[in-house]
Amino acid sequence: MVLYRRNRVMGGTYFFTVTLQNRKSSVLVDWVDDLRECVRSVLREKPFHIDAWVVLPEHLHTVWTLPPVDDNYSNRWKLIKGRFTRRLVKAGLPINKNERGEYDLWQGRFWEHTIYDETDYAHHIDYIHYNPVKHGWVKRVSDWPYSTFHQYVEKGIYPADWGNTYSEPSNDYGEP
Repeated sequence: MVLYRRNRVMGGTYFFTVTLQNRKSSVLVDWVDDLRECVRSVLREKPFHIDAWVVLPEHLHTVWTLPPVDDNYSNRWKLIKGRFTRRLVKAGLPINKNERGEYDLWQGRFWEHTIYDETDYAHHIDYIHYNPVKHGWVKRVSDWPYSTFHQYVEKGIYPADWGNTYSEPSNDYGEP
């Protein structure tokens, strides 16, 4: 068994990439309202702050800040992924099971990066919001509906045309 080492910081801020098994799937955007409801249900039980989020067809990126006395992001992901999968199965979406009898919707692990300073935070937030353009889903960041980018514009953090001339940093932020 592989031992995964995760950096755990009480009240830490983390960047995540979470991916479906099928990288050609569009289930995350096709069922985005169900995904949102699963996230909301976990937020009610195990609070955390969503700093930024983007949902693409087969993967998502987010930055979370955990409460001051909490470092358990893994359990939150387990709950979100499990609830979303069960909702899809209940709705009749055909999802194969693996040799262990587990549904094969999600990749088993996720990418986690502990945010270490304000510059790192800003780079990851920008990366999240620019990601639909990076993957060719839209030409302008503002055209992608499944992103906190729109909230950032409403708050005056980004101008509405942000990303039209954005140059992505060279770091891959956990994504090939």
